[in-house]
Amino acid sequence: MKNLILLSLLTIIFACSDNKKSDFKIIMDPNLDYTEYYPKGNEIILSRTEYLDKLKGFWLAQCIANWTGLVTEMDKIGNIGELKTGDFYTREDWGKKDQPKYGRSTQEISRNIDFVFEGKDGIWGADDDTDIEYIYQHLLYTNKTSKLSGEQIRDGWLKHIKHEEQNYLWVSNQRALDLMINGIVPPETSDPKKNPDFDMIDAQLTTEIFGFYSPGRPDTAVEIAELPIQTTARYNAEWISKFYVSMYSLAAVSNPKLSNKENLLIIAEKSRNQLPNNSYASKMYDFVKRQYDDGLPWETIRDNVYVRYQVEEKDGYNITSRNMRCNGCAAAGINFAASLISLFAGEGDLKETIKLGSLMGWDSDNPTATWGGLIGFMIGKDGVENAFERTFSEKYNIHRTRQNFPNAIDNFTDMAKIGVFITDRVIQNVLGGGIDLNNNLWYIPKKE
Repeated sequence: MKNLILLSLLTIIFACSDNKKSDFKIIMDPNLDYTEYYPKGNEIILSRTEYLDKLKGFWLAQCIANWTGLVTEMDKIGNIGELKTGDFYTREDWGKKDQPKYGRSTQEISRNIDFVFEGKDGIWGADDDTDIEYIYQHLLYTNKTSKLSGEQIRDGWLKHIKHEEQNYLWVSNQRALDLMINGIVPPETSDPKKNPDFDMIDAQLTTEIFGFYSPGRPDTAVEIAELPIQTTARYNAEWISKFYVSMYSLAAVSNPKLSNKENLLIIAEKSRNQLPNNSYASKMYDFVKRQYDDGLPWETIRDNVYVRYQVEEKDGYNITSRNMRCNGCAAAGINFAASLISLFAGEGDLKETIKLGSLMGWDSDNPTATWGGLIGFMIGKDGVENAFERTFSEKYNIHRTRQNFPNAIDNFTDMAKIGVFITDRVIQNVLGGGIDLNNNLWYIPKKE
């Protein structure tokens, strides 16, 4: 333990090489008592050094995908009936002017459908695809826990989210906040009797990060994510969110000998078990996957999804009958189906996946941010910058949408560092694994 105490004084050591790349050396959480661990020989072994870069890639690519998807958010949702030209975007619309429709000012937002970047001197703005995850990460770390309580979630939301508009909350997130203000504690905030928006998309875009805190152990990842998910989601919306958490966890142990496409197909199939077989979510997955396997163009699959689920209301998906605003364009189900199309058809290519997600329709920034973040994690920050052949800023303005954090302007390196610390705690205290600080390795017990 003496060595650990000495090492704790060396919170971070960076060694800069000639190519200006920083090599992460030693990092320790001053709030965690690291214990000795003796490997048993059957663990998952991961590099903490590489994980830091992967988490930086996650935050960067998620921001790129989020802001790119916002250009087309809610532009195309179909018109409930026979499909007509122009009801949805196609590949040919990339690079053309977008066509704002629901709740957006054309004059204010209309722009070319293209990637949205911050340059190396810019600052990425927080949005609802990244800021609730930021809150959860902050709460896990500051509460020195691996599993948040309902009270901790409520207190964190009330502190860090403005109670009045514009507070960048919608549908189930806003309903949950209103309930919290009135004294309700999660998971009651997603009780369908109290929250009629329990089956909207919200939890899908706020909880997938929990998968990264339990690398290669989706069982534990889903367990620690369950209450944050149930803060806003139940039933299909909850199961879909667990699917995403599982994918994020499994991405940490993807096979380096396989392509991103192959790895994503494998982890998607493994995560399919989060969807009960009698749920519309599982039937959506099977329908999209079957059409992809049949070689249909992504536009055709998307159109078929629209007809099957919004026009014909198959497999128990009855959003259209509920006569919701924009026909439930922020619903969990239709956006899950759309996200799967961009995942499969994007075939592991970051730029292609973001592009297709942005053209897919409905709440296009949310699924796009989810897959951008996942692929960004898989290829790391350098991989993201290489994909776009440019250098990006690491600065992140959490106070654009949220409040009361120590640093209004954070950065992806420090955000990734906190993610590593949280993962340390999960591996040691929840999974019973160990951390080799000298070699920056994690030893993660496999599920028995």
